[in-house]
Amino acid sequence: MPTITISGLPGSGTTTISEILGKDLHLHIFSTGLIFRDLSEKYGMRLDEFSKHCETSPAVDNQIEKRQIELLRKGSIILESRLGGWLAHLNNIDAYKIWLEAEMRERAKRVAKRERISIDESIKQILRREESEKKRYRAYYGIDLEDLSIYDSVINTRDKSPKEIEAAVLREFNVK
Repeated sequence: MPTITISGLPGSGTTTISEILGKDLHLHIFSTGLIFRDLSEKYGMRLDEFSKHCETSPAVDNQIEKRQIELLRKGSIILESRLGGWLAHLNNIDAYKIWLEAEMRERAKRVAKRERISIDESIKQILRREESEKKRYRAYYGIDLEDLSIYDSVINTRDKSPKEIEAAVLREFNVK
């Protein structure tokens, strides 16, 4: 069975596509985004605030990173994680690495709907979170999140239904 990483910025569709692919390919899904959201709630912080907190407290990232690498080494999984593709790449783990992208406004709409906030507030939170993550990932791992060269597929999710995105992923996956 394949090992697949699905990465992308907040609101790009990684959770939705992971769930659909997991069901159709009969693969277990591990979502670091859900873990991060749960932890932010336990700390009583919004996601952007918790991300900022992690800039000075690397223990959370380290713990999640170790678990991701363990799961990638076991294989036969869909790892939904901003760093999943990079962790597979840096640790020489065979995985099909997917990056999903969409324009900020589209991502903000999706996040606003999920979090029940305004689109303007969603944009502010996404920008703060992305800035924090870029800073942390560069400092902790030497990773530039804007470098997509390590991905096997880069798919724009704008104006596509989840099933259309899944079809594009499967097409790419079968070609490579």
